[in-house]
Amino acid sequence: MRHSVPPLNDKSLLKSQAYINGEWVNAKSGKSFEVTDPSSGAVIGTMPEMDASDIDLAIKAAADAFPSFRKTTGREKGKMLRKWYDLMMENADDIAKLITWENGKPLTDAKGEVSYAANFFEWFSEEAPRVYGDTIPATVPGNRVFTVKEPVGVCGLITPWNFPAAMITRKIGPALAAGCTVVAKSPGETPFTAAALAELAHRAGIPKGVINIVTALQNTPEVGEAITSSSTIRKVSFTGSTNVGKLLMKQSASTLKKLSFELGGNAPFIVFDDADLNVAVAGAIACKFRSSGQTCVCANRIYVQQGIYDEFCKAFAEKVKTFKVGSGYEEGVTHGPLIHDRAISKVEQHVRDAESQGGKVLVGGQKMPDLGSNYFQPTVIRDMTSKMQLASEETFGPVAGVFFFSTEKDVVAMANDTEVGLAGYFFSKDIQRCYRVAEALEVGMVGVNTGLISDPAAPFGGVKHSGFGREGSKYGIEEYLTMKMVTMGGMGQELQG
Repeated sequence: MRHSVPPLNDKSLLKSQAYINGEWVNAKSGKSFEVTDPSSGAVIGTMPEMDASDIDLAIKAAADAFPSFRKTTGREKGKMLRKWYDLMMENADDIAKLITWENGKPLTDAKGEVSYAANFFEWFSEEAPRVYGDTIPATVPGNRVFTVKEPVGVCGLITPWNFPAAMITRKIGPALAAGCTVVAKSPGETPFTAAALAELAHRAGIPKGVINIVTALQNTPEVGEAITSSSTIRKVSFTGSTNVGKLLMKQSASTLKKLSFELGGNAPFIVFDDADLNVAVAGAIACKFRSSGQTCVCANRIYVQQGIYDEFCKAFAEKVKTFKVGSGYEEGVTHGPLIHDRAISKVEQHVRDAESQGGKVLVGGQKMPDLGSNYFQPTVIRDMTSKMQLASEETFGPVAGVFFFSTEKDVVAMANDTEVGLAGYFFSKDIQRCYRVAEALEVGMVGVNTGLISDPAAPFGGVKHSGFGREGSKYGIEEYLTMKMVTMGGMGQELQG
């Protein structure tokens, strides 16, 4: 059955084609794939199932557009991004409806994502005119040394489904600000949001070929390899799992691309005895259960010190009991479905594994078939141990496992006992402890007394197997630039005349 289209104010934002060289196109093969509503399981539309031949056309379009676009002044690029930002905000309600439709997150959350996503265009519209080089004192008399920053070239961008708008704007914004052209592969689960953004880019007057949005589901591995193996594409930015990131890095080796990867996480969330309990509980709720736990920076392992362990578990579980699970369009719903059945299977596996090893479920713990096949109860489990799957694997779902710890030294060791290092959080009123622990955590981002750290002004990225490179902030544009050094000789001559 086909699901009814959400009542968009502007129905022309609903596109069922890819966007290449300023035109809406189908796959050369004529093939398409179905996109389903995770809430109902109903088919909501189709998108082109593109292959390497389609990607080659998109790469050529981006390459043809690059020589002209790279010469565009920073101020002009800033104006384009600002126009795109304005159009996003004008159409925010419609974009939010599309996000909820294909991703499942509640409409309130989707509206928050649209604002967050648009802010990357606003931020990088202001960074575009501020790409500075340096003048360097030379050691050789008569030489003058300076540097200039130049766009790296055509960029391949691969984005995930959990933030269909924000993940693409966080990459395209700095790429365009730097003067690069892009081929962006939208997620197969949530391609309609990216297509709507492409339509707004078209309206914003961004030149043809500068932005190309390609689509695929079953052919995603082929599309990824076409991007990574292309000698024309000079940089790849990817957000997704660590395993896929390693594969893309290997595929990129033969062409020595510039890379920035934001990969998997296993975020520790630490609550010390001296923390404000109410603040810590609120932080854990926001951090763990945002988007039903389907974020790379959400708390995966919650460590609570012995003095407040029981009190925290009780207060945390009571708060979770107030959640309302259902379709993202329903009034009052706080949490929607997971993205697909594989996500449900992993979440259930982690819960059953914890139970089998002595974990006590305080709330939730079951699927919700009455709502649909992709629903799982928000869950809190206490008495967790390091031997449980959740301790070493990213759950990516609405399951909060609460671990017990005794000392600061012990919990930092447990927090760092993982291959990945994206985000970490802790709560304490001791200012010296705040510095000590923030410096000791092996992660790229730390939240102190807050569970929400995402901000266009803040550099986003990880260490260890969580990848490298930073997105957002003043550092985000650097990922799309190369430095050229110029040495001018014979410049120290005496004045003439």
